[in-house]
Amino acid sequence: MLRANRKNGIIKFMETKINKIDRNQIDEELIQEAGVILKEGGLVAFPTETVYGLGANALDEEAAKKTYAAKGRPSDNPLIVHIADLEDLDEIVESVPQEAILLAQQFWPGPLTMIFQKSSIVPYGTTGGLETVAVRMPKDPIALKLILAAGGYVSAPSANTSGRPSPTDAKHVWNDLNGKIDMILDGGNVEIGLESTILDMTVTPPMILRPGAITEEMLEEVIGTVSVDKSIMGEDTNSPPKAPGMKYRHYAPKANLMIVEGDLKEQIFAIRQIAYERSREGKQVGIIATEETVGFYTKGIIKNIGSRENEKTIARNLYRVLREFDEEDVSEIYSELFAVSGIGSAIMNRLEKAAGHSRILAHDIVKKQRYRRIVFVSDSDTCRGPIAAQILKQKDLRQEYWIDSKGLVVLFSEPINQKAEAVMKSNQLSLEGYTSKPLVPKDLNPDTLILAMEQNQKDKMLSEYANQDGIYLENIYTLNEFVNDDLVLPDPYGQPLTAYGECYEKINILIDKLVTILNSFTEGEV
Repeated sequence: MLRANRKNGIIKFMETKINKIDRNQIDEELIQEAGVILKEGGLVAFPTETVYGLGANALDEEAAKKTYAAKGRPSDNPLIVHIADLEDLDEIVESVPQEAILLAQQFWPGPLTMIFQKSSIVPYGTTGGLETVAVRMPKDPIALKLILAAGGYVSAPSANTSGRPSPTDAKHVWNDLNGKIDMILDGGNVEIGLESTILDMTVTPPMILRPGAITEEMLEEVIGTVSVDKSIMGEDTNSPPKAPGMKYRHYAPKANLMIVEGDLKEQIFAIRQIAYERSREGKQVGIIATEETVGFYTKGIIKNIGSRENEKTIARNLYRVLREFDEEDVSEIYSELFAVSGIGSAIMNRLEKAAGHSRILAHDIVKKQRYRRIVFVSDSDTCRGPIAAQILKQKDLRQEYWIDSKGLVVLFSEPINQKAEAVMKSNQLSLEGYTSKPLVPKDLNPDTLILAMEQNQKDKMLSEYANQDGIYLENIYTLNEFVNDDLVLPDPYGQPLTAYGECYEKINILIDKLVTILNSFTEGEV
């Protein structure tokens, strides 16, 4: 792609070069070429350990203007100056507190940005008009070599269109900035995936303005007490931003993103129900899930963002997942909530920004649901119960349920009865691969509707589980009783195929009545 610029009646075109570069065997000539571009006022995107940065000469006012123009970034949003040598810090700040020296010794090179009073050589274009300057020393070897080749001072906001998810891969940069910048150094995927922690050293105690991989606990181990800016938690402030990402909506995908709040179980139920209702409306939603929860969702486009056991994987994948949704035809995106301690604080900060602080209370959705799960109970779980469950799954329900079947006498798993499967296939359904499962005490809970196929099965459950702690018996019915129909459901076992067909038809009649009752429970759309 070529970008046209008109100046004095002459049209100039910019072609963005993209060059692969290996961290383990850095091409020095390529680094020098990129360094010359920066020295001459051009723009080069390059990898850091956090995200890809859009590099410019930090001491060049005109280069700063180009940066803002390429990103479409508000000019009062300050840029971070990247250095590669600690001694270079003295040139761009008025003074370096002892606490900052201790932090630099511990965390530089690394994902920590510190804010100081700027010296006169740093232009206001770089600082967003502020008297302070944000500085960090990145860890990535490509970044460090490029900074040195460019003269030692490189301003580098994230290399994306302002407001979009930050780039963790060179293709993200290309998608946003091709034709707007001179060069992209493609070093592959980044290590961390979230921007650096920003710590304001001009106040006492030092204040975290943006959480990142260097956590509050890690900082306090080195310098003692630090404070946290209220805007991190979504509180609005009218003061000008002292650091990138504080004032404006950031990291946002094209579709509206909403965070679902509540305990994890309620979050899953709520997101399932929303996705189910949207699918009934012909809409596709996106779902941000984890390794631990991804299997619970059945509707929508589901993205596994990483493991709750290792939140670094969530941080690394967050922006990638948000960008992937831009390539999907989703109308809305719903995300689970994550912990707000450690790096989880940084994850939630970025999610909150991407969602524009839009949250949905899971309880407001799940409280409408009388039941969340329906279990059909028979003796062996090889015929009537599985048939009923499979028929119900095909019906038009206003609410999504976990629908299952269990048996009271299941000593070992057995496949579905062959004649039952033949009848199912004749009705364009199938239970192929299904195996019987025993009813267990945890199935009897306030969220689950238990529907026995015969009265003696209901009686057996009530008798066997009576007076047992943690067992809920109020939701146990026969299917006939629940739908108020005395249609008999004889066990066709050992009978001709026609008996299985007649049983299927009777079950279908009762399931239709069950659907009417279940749909009457729904108080309205989410």
